[in-house]
Order: sequence, then C-alpha cells, then structure tokens
Amino acid sequence: MDDGLQKKVTEAYVVDALSFTEAEKRIMEEVSSYISGMFEVTDIKRATYREIFFSDEATADRWYKAKLQFITIDEKTEKEKRSNINYLVQAGTLNGAVKNIDEVMGGGMMDYVIASVAETTLMDVFEYKAAAKTNAQKDEQDIPEAES
Repeated sequence: MDDGLQKKVTEAYVVDALSFTEAEKRIMEEVSSYISGMFEVTDIKRATYREIFFSDEATADRWYKAKLQFITIDEKTEKEKRSNINYLVQAGTLNGAVKNIDEVMGGGMMDYVIASVAETTLMDVFEYKAAAKTNAQKDEQDIPEAES
C-alpha cells in the first residue's frame, strides 16, 4: 500500500568550493543525478581538512577523519611542539585508513603521530573540476589541491 509519503533522509557530503554559494550549487549538480524526487541542502559548514587522501581500491567506500600531530623543535627553547592537522581519508576499514595515511605521509620529511582516526558519516567527496581548457591552457595551469 503506497500512501504517497516519502521518507526524509539526511546525508553528508564534502564539496571542494570557494564559497557557500558555490558549494550549494555544486552539491545540487552532483547529487541530482542520483536522487529521484525533491531534495534540499539544509546546512553547509566549513570543513577543517588540510587535504583529502583518496584511494583507488574498490573496497574503499568509507571516509575517515584523521588527526595528525606534526612534531617540531623550537630552536630557542629546544622544546618539542606538536601541531594538530585534520585530514580526510578514503578507505574500506580503519586499518586501511591508517595504511593510506602512512603511504601518503611516509615519504615526507616531517615527523608525525596519528593522534586519532574515526569513521565519518560522509556519503561522498566531490573534488573541484575545472572547465575544459585547451592543451596550452592545461600546461600552464597548476592542479588544485583538494581542500575542503
């Protein structure tokens, strides 16, 4: 028996955008092909992710928030200083997220500690896509870093 009522569902997404207006426009474009019926954007917040670590693995269907602490030594006081930075990591499991972090960060020069890794409720992440350009313009353009 169909009574015509539709169930309300709330889903969270990350969109790489320069403004709240652009974020709303992009999320409407991105999800409209997946959703039948009406939908609305009910809330937009600035995310505090320094970078997003994507995964090519087919089983990487979850998103994890990782807090990394970077360790530096103050030259004047010779004391250790830790800076907390948040990253968004795509993986299939918690262990997969830690592995992804170590693969990306392992080649760096800075010492770091994984302070925490927690699964999020994010459904998907939409990177910035530049409009099609000529080959000459593509050669001159820097690839934007995925930050949200």
